[in-house]
Amino acid sequence: MDFDLSRWLKAILFSTSDPLDVKQIQEVYNRVREQFVGRNDEDAGEEDGSLPDNPSYSSYPVLLTSTSIREAMNDLTRELEQTNEVYRVLLTKEGYRLCIAPEYGDWIRALRGETKPLKLSQAALETLAIVAYRQPVTRSEMERIRGVAVDSALSRLIELELVVARGRAELPGRPLQYGTTPKFMDFCGLESLSDLPTSDIVSSDRLDEWVNRPLAETDDGQESLDLKV
Repeated sequence: MDFDLSRWLKAILFSTSDPLDVKQIQEVYNRVREQFVGRNDEDAGEEDGSLPDNPSYSSYPVLLTSTSIREAMNDLTRELEQTNEVYRVLLTKEGYRLCIAPEYGDWIRALRGETKPLKLSQAALETLAIVAYRQPVTRSEMERIRGVAVDSALSRLIELELVVARGRAELPGRPLQYGTTPKFMDFCGLESLSDLPTSDIVSSDRLDEWVNRPLAETDDGQESLDLKV
């Protein structure tokens, strides 16, 4: 059979509930090609010259590159969205996996007896954005940016394992510094922090500028950075 990368990727993603990274996909491909293409080559000199129990794998590329896999996954993602399939390709830090389309989430949760997905308040979202873009960040720095106390929002984020303490700052009192967790990456569907959306407001440089303003600029009126995430 002719090699169809998109269909082949779809088949192996269907076969497991675990995420597959590019290296694992390449290893699977290489094992299959070496096993069957090698057998076809060895039997080429026999009288019938074929393997009746196996399709021909001679059209398979010698090398399946990481670029071709990523491009095929991107094409497959667009295809599933455009055809409104009931499943999607999800890229996480651990790799690619298939998941149910969001519009069918209520049905799947009912089947599994699961609760509704996690939702965060505006205060928690703003605090989480500050941590994500400026980490490691202290509680006082978060409060300077937001202009209000973050105790409740920060406690909720820690409880949900989206944020965790990551040591202490070299500042008077050695305050705790906070950063995001692997669960945050899954929650946001990110492979790495570099995948965070670019923003003129919620950016590391912009937040640094805001935190480092003279205190006189923040003491009057308790002005805060308007995040609105």
